[in-house]
Amino acid sequence: MKGSRIAAVGHYQPARVLTNEDLAGMVDTSDEWITSRVGIRTRHIAGPDEPVDELAAHAAAKALAAAGRAPGDIDLVLVATSTAVDRSPNMAARVAARLGIPRPAAMDINVVCAGFTHALATADHTVRAGAATRALVIGADKMSDVADWTDRTTCVLVGDGAGAAVVEAAEEPGVGPVLWGSVPEMGHAVRIEGEPARFAQEGQSVYRWATTQLPPLARQACERAGFAPEDLAAVVLHQANLRIIEPLAAKLGAVNAVVARDVSESGNTSAASIPLAFSKLVEQGAISSGDPVLLFGFGGNLSYAGQVVRCP
Repeated sequence: MKGSRIAAVGHYQPARVLTNEDLAGMVDTSDEWITSRVGIRTRHIAGPDEPVDELAAHAAAKALAAAGRAPGDIDLVLVATSTAVDRSPNMAARVAARLGIPRPAAMDINVVCAGFTHALATADHTVRAGAATRALVIGADKMSDVADWTDRTTCVLVGDGAGAAVVEAAEEPGVGPVLWGSVPEMGHAVRIEGEPARFAQEGQSVYRWATTQLPPLARQACERAGFAPEDLAAVVLHQANLRIIEPLAAKLGAVNAVVARDVSESGNTSAASIPLAFSKLVEQGAISSGDPVLLFGFGGNLSYAGQVVRCP
């Protein structure tokens, strides 16, 4: 096979919705303060009995059904997450067990907000090398577990959810070459650390980096796939906040593209944000099969990864 393609996508969000008005009763904030600064109106929050692997399995099951594939058709499971509580068994193995996938290679990938696009590239490379024929690639995070609910600058951002893709070998490549990298000396700008682990960030540093350094990198990802930004049907950036998404998309120059703005409804779901937003665009019919779509993740570790894919 010459490459891989995304055969189908799926997503899942917990039932509980936390509004800005709800948050105003918890910390010193307001709907106007939140929407004007980050563009988020609601977010979905998982309960104590909804672990990360359960969110991931729900999204993966939907992607499998959409692809018309059975659990036994999968030989690689990759889960991008930074909110796993336990070290072993990993999330990928737990998802495989929940879905009844026999004997897959099962690995977690922790690149925080850029996790899904790193995992997608890893699946593409693995399929190209002939080490796997069909993979489940999942981004899943339960950010509510690591939120500091007393810090109004960060707790208003986060949400929980999962998104998944079935990636399989293809004669005509549907996953473009990845552009990836990091700024490790600035890893302190986004953190999930401590005991108990808590999410914290240097908001202005992240904003400046994302809006100034990332647009040319996103254009390079397009170039590697042989597309100009104006050729794109959609742009799905990490759903950090609208104050980052909108200027980054504008500087990219994708003038004909639908720009995912799921952050308004879902908040920042870290590794889940790109597959979640992508799956919603597909479900809504906002993009059509075969359309070129830029997926570009960025954030934790000041890491980034992006590729142009064909819509399933």
